[in-house]
Amino acid sequence: MTSAPVLSFDLHARIEGFTLDCAAQAFPGVTALFGPSGSGKTTTLDCIAGIFRPDRGTIVLNGRTLFSSAERVHVSPERRRIGYVFQDGALFPHMTVSANIRYGLELAPGSRRRIDVDEVIRLLRLEPLLARPARQLSGGEQQRVALARALAASPEVLLLDEPMASLDAGLRGIVVAYLRRIRRDLGIPMLYVSHSITETLALADRALLMQGGRISAFDRPSRLLLERTAGFWHESGALENLLEGEVLDAGSTGAGRVGVGSATLFAPVGGRQKGERVMVSIGASEIILAIRRPEGLSARNVLAATLKNLDMDAGRAYAAVDIGTPLIAELTESAVADLKLVAGQQVFLVFKSSSVAVLDADVA
Repeated sequence: MTSAPVLSFDLHARIEGFTLDCAAQAFPGVTALFGPSGSGKTTTLDCIAGIFRPDRGTIVLNGRTLFSSAERVHVSPERRRIGYVFQDGALFPHMTVSANIRYGLELAPGSRRRIDVDEVIRLLRLEPLLARPARQLSGGEQQRVALARALAASPEVLLLDEPMASLDAGLRGIVVAYLRRIRRDLGIPMLYVSHSITETLALADRALLMQGGRISAFDRPSRLLLERTAGFWHESGALENLLEGEVLDAGSTGAGRVGVGSATLFAPVGGRQKGERVMVSIGASEIILAIRRPEGLSARNVLAATLKNLDMDAGRAYAAVDIGTPLIAELTESAVADLKLVAGQQVFLVFKSSSVAVLDADVA
C-alpha cells in the first residue's frame, strides 16, 4: 500500500460553541475517525464534503485544493468528487432506487466516470429493488442504495458517517461485508466515522482518535483503540471480532462448520447452506487463550494461532492473533504474566460453538 496521503485537512471552526481544531491525513484503504459522541467526527466530515465551511484552514484531495482560507478557495460540494453516506441513508423518498442511483451518476461528467454503475448495482445486489420507491426500503436496503448512489458519482474518496448506527444486529454482517467488498474490488479510499471499536477494528487500516474537536492520536487501529479504551467502553460495548467466512457444513445435530481464514469453526449456522458467505461474530472476552493444546474439553473450538502482539489497558490485555485472519482475545494482564506470553509464539484459542454468532453477509 502506498504511503502517499489521499486527503489532507487542517480545519479550524467554531460552531454553536463547539470548537473544531484538527489537522490530519487520510491514506488509501480505510481511515477511521474514532471517538466519543460530540468529539467532532461528523463535523469534520461535513467540512471535508463542503456542507459546512470552516473559518480557516485547508482541505486538499489528491493534490487538488478544495478549501483554502488563505487562497480564498471554496469548491462547492457537488464539484468535490466526494461520496458521502449518512447515518440514515438520506435518500430521496419519492424517487425510485434507480432514480436515486442515477442522481449520483449525473454528478460525474462522462470524462471522469471510472466506476461501472451496473457493476455497483450487481455488487450490492440491488437489481430486485431498482423499481421500488426509496420510502419502501428497509434500513439495510437504504444503506446499500445510499452506497450505490455515492459510488455512482465515481468519487475520489468515500465518507461514511456511522452507516451501521441505525441498523439492527442482523444487518451488521451484510454492511461490513459490502464495505469490505467495495474496498477490495473498487479500491476507493474511505474515511469512516464510528464510535464502535468493533466496527473500526473490522474495517479500518488506520485510525484517528478524536477528543474535544481535536485529533489526539493516529496509529494502527488495534494499538490505538485497545490501549485507549477505558474512556469509551460505555459507548462501544463489548468488543467483538467480525470475520468473513463460508459455511462448510450445515450440520445435522446442532453446530455446523464455518471456514474463517485458514481455520474451521464449529458454530450454529441457522439453516444456512454449504458454500454460503457469512460474517462471524466472536466476543473477544469469550475466547480462552492457552500456551499448549488442551484436551478433554466440552468446548468444540480449539484453534492453533500465532500471537502477533499484545496491547495493555487498565488491567486488561488484548492479544492480537492470526488464524489466517486477524482475531483479538481479551484477557487479564496477570494472565499474560503467568503464561509468559510474547509476540511470535504459538498459542491455542478455546471457545464454545455457542459463543459464535453467524450473521448474513449477503442477500438473495
